Amino acid sequence: MRHSRPTYTDAFREQILALYRSGRTPRELADEFQPSEWTIRSWIRKAEEASAPADISPDREELLRLRKENRRLKLEREILAKAGGLVRSGDEDCAPVFRFIDAHRATYPITIMCSLLNVSRSGYYAWRRRPPSARSRADAGLTKRIREIHAASYETYGAPRIHAALRADGTRTSRKRVARLMRTAGLHGSSRRRYRGAPKPRPPVAAPAPDHVQQDFTAEAPDQVWVADLTQIPTQSGRSHLAVVLDVFSRRVVGWAVASHCRTNLVVDALRQAVQSRQPEGVIHHSDRGSQYTSILFGQRCREVGIVRSMGRVATCYDNAMCESFFATLKTEWTHRQSYRTPAEVQLSLFSYIEGWYNYRRLHSKIGYVSPVAYEEAHAAEETHAATCRALRSSPARAA
Repeated sequence: MRHSRPTYTDAFREQILALYRSGRTPRELADEFQPSEWTIRSWIRKAEEASAPADISPDREELLRLRKENRRLKLEREILAKAGGLVRSGDEDCAPVFRFIDAHRATYPITIMCSLLNVSRSGYYAWRRRPPSARSRADAGLTKRIREIHAASYETYGAPRIHAALRADGTRTSRKRVARLMRTAGLHGSSRRRYRGAPKPRPPVAAPAPDHVQQDFTAEAPDQVWVADLTQIPTQSGRSHLAVVLDVFSRRVVGWAVASHCRTNLVVDALRQAVQSRQPEGVIHHSDRGSQYTSILFGQRCREVGIVRSMGRVATCYDNAMCESFFATLKTEWTHRQSYRTPAEVQLSLFSYIEGWYNYRRLHSKIGYVSPVAYEEAHAAEETHAATCRALRSSPARAA
């Protein structure tokens, strides 16, 4: 089917020109009626040329020519600025250029855009008539699914985690394709702010514990090594403080507490929650040398439940890098994107993030892009299967 341009009667053109003379702009007329802005401007120019006197002086004719050339140059510069480097050269794909032309055909003349961007008008019209390819239809369906995953992650997932979520759903695709479709759709993951804080000096009376971790944040099973730390969360009524306890094996938050102060009771509350939920035996509790963790009260609580204390060096964030990484993730994906009025709002917000999202649903890159709870459940299933196999091998019937 051949492409046909719309035809307008002389009476229609006269009405448009009358509206223009009454004070309406070509853009307003193009938004209200069918002709494009460039077409209306062409009618206005022809009408002005027709009403101009026939005996034009050479100087006047040169002035009109220069004005026309100046309008053309301004138009070309505006098109090239919006095209953003889409000028085609060689055997490059024409589809991005054609999409740009199609998106701006109501504002700029197609002939000028095709000439500037080094494509043919016939090629553009053939592209418009051509049905979407199978690849384009597949990209559209995949983009829809990417948008759903991105929205479900509170708009925090980038291409790696969205790719992992697609693989978990059974969708086979490459990470680069996911990144390309996210760029096209204007989607992006959350990024971290740059922050540099000054370390606080340790009180002279504090008694640090030895470092049993030595920056080796690995464990063979849950509840072997815990890491803990404190951070601040600003609110409109002052600062709130968050204390957390993480399991090194699964990166799961096993204990946390929020308060408007950063006294020792805050870290004791986080430890109490971790002990109640996990019931550990001989777990190593690693932290920095903050006054809360070196206090007598915290040391007594650790001895009461059989926890071995471990502490890193002063002003060395790498000695507690796992907790620092969690706080960076928390602030990037959650707290920096919200505003809190009171500590009570902080408490509810962190409950939603930690218990509703981070532990149970968020895909963690260090444990194979699964959630911490799913990682622990998979480990428990493997341990149960291994114990069953050992029991079968050692049974009397098997031996006989």
